[in-house]
Parts: sequence; C-alpha cells; structure tokens
Amino acid sequence: MKFNTKTIVGIAIGAALFGVLMVYGGIRVTTNTSLTSAMVVTVVVGALFGPIPAALAAGVGNCIADLIGGWGFWFDWSIGNLVLGLFVGLLPVYGAKINEGVFTVKHAVIYSVLCILGNIIGFGLVTPVLTTVFYSSELTITWIQAWSAIVSNATVLIVVGVPVLFALAKRNARGTNLTKE
Repeated sequence: MKFNTKTIVGIAIGAALFGVLMVYGGIRVTTNTSLTSAMVVTVVVGALFGPIPAALAAGVGNCIADLIGGWGFWFDWSIGNLVLGLFVGLLPVYGAKINEGVFTVKHAVIYSVLCILGNIIGFGLVTPVLTTVFYSSELTITWIQAWSAIVSNATVLIVVGVPVLFALAKRNARGTNLTKE
C-alpha cells in the first residue's frame, strides 16, 4: 500500500461520507447506535485502498459524525470504528484484489469472518476498555450499545458489503485481461 494523493483523497472523502452517513444514513437500534449505511463506505475504502485507509476513514469519520451530530467527541467509539475499519480493509492481505477484479467466494467468507471478529474486538473489547479509561463511565449502557453495534455493523458489512465487493471486483475485472477459470 502506498500513500499518494489518490489514497489521501480517498481517505478524506471516505471519512466525510462516513461521518454524514453515521448521522443521517441509519436506523436507530439503541441509544446512539444505528444500523448505518456508513459501514459501506469502510468496505469501499478498504477494497480500493487497504486496511490503514479504511481504518482512518472510519475513525476520523466517527469524529466527524460526533461533530455534525453535536454529541461531543466520543473517542472510545472513534477508536472502535478505527479498529473495525482495519479489519474490514484487510482484503488484499488474504488475496482479494478488488482493483484487479479478484474476489471469490473464499474471499467473501474470510471477509465475513474478519468483519465479525473486527466488530467484536473493536466494540466488544476496545470501546468498553477505552470508555472506562477515557470517561470513567459505567459500562452497562456501553455494553448494550456495543453489542447492538456489533450485530448491526456486521449485518450491513456482510449483507451489503459482500455484494458491493463482488460488483467492484467485476467492474474492475473488465479493465484487465483476467479470465474466470
């Protein structure tokens, strides 16, 4: 992965879209937790640019959402989204090369497992620990929000993300000399 102008612009646009969609592109599940279309932004940024850009788009995007929503900054959740974005963007690490048109059923299964694992680590572990460290908060509501986020995010990332990845790979395969075996 290389950081060039295209990657930086992709991160910036991804973070802005993520932030706006976190506030306006979701259906409320529990207090301050939504079934949100913002997760699809992480999928696209991860597919096109890799894990670090996906992590930055999700983490900075959450800060933008906090700013737009007027909720104050909740860095525990921003870092949880950053961790999740890292897992979502691991596509090239296990051979899914969306830019070259390579995304198979095997890649979809690995991607789905990593999305669930990333959600559990990001929101089931990192966010509650940081909530305690940063805010000395009582964790009952954090656990409810965290598990709601795990389920809703994983649902969007898998149900919408997998078809998006297949479509992106198919579109990009047209520009190569790859053939299906």
